[in-house]
Amino acid sequence: MPYLKTLVLATFAVVMAHTTQAAEQNLTVIELYTSEGCSSCPPADKFVGELAGRDDILALSLHVDYWDYIGWKDPFADPRNTKRQRQYARQFQLRYVYTPQVVIDGAYESVGSDRGKILDAVAKAKSLQKIPVRLTASSDGMMLDLEAAADVGPVNVYSIFYDRRQETDVRRGENSGRKLEHVNVVRDMTRIATWQGKPARIAIPASAAGGDVCAVILQSVATGRIIGAARLALDGKS
Repeated sequence: MPYLKTLVLATFAVVMAHTTQAAEQNLTVIELYTSEGCSSCPPADKFVGELAGRDDILALSLHVDYWDYIGWKDPFADPRNTKRQRQYARQFQLRYVYTPQVVIDGAYESVGSDRGKILDAVAKAKSLQKIPVRLTASSDGMMLDLEAAADVGPVNVYSIFYDRRQETDVRRGENSGRKLEHVNVVRDMTRIATWQGKPARIAIPASAAGGDVCAVILQSVATGRIIGAARLALDGKS
């Protein structure tokens, strides 16, 4: 069910760090494009749920709306997720969007149920250069502090609020009669700034859509590759 959060006070600090610190913050971002109206999506939902348990992975379930017409309206579908997936389709030179699809660090894509290909892509993504991202709490409000980073080019900064777990009893459509379980369901994903690699402080507004966790990702405008990510629990859980 949706949550309406009170303002959570946090300061987000994105800093260049030593190698040991970078390893701790080197999150691989997995985006699952899924729909409760898609009969082939539940296995991918389950697999991404397994990956979400890894400390080195930020897994996100982004529900799309283009299957809503076939009999079941996905309560978590958001046209903004569909728009983002279409941007990836252009980036990867795909003729169409599909579900379930997994995008790894904005650099690789795969059918969401292809465990071997996805795990291979996760391993490859570990070798990509990242900007370490560290989130800390403060009483100054929700802020994102960015330290200088040379030669990154323009980078889109996104705030993401998501629920750790959701369940739905589907009553119509291809999954009629099934109880579907989802992890890390994105309730709000907003581009809050474009960063040019210079020191910056950016306010992050609270999301009325709710969410148990807030995450931030840095995504290259030129390549679409995600070059940094972090998360901070808002519900008191680790």
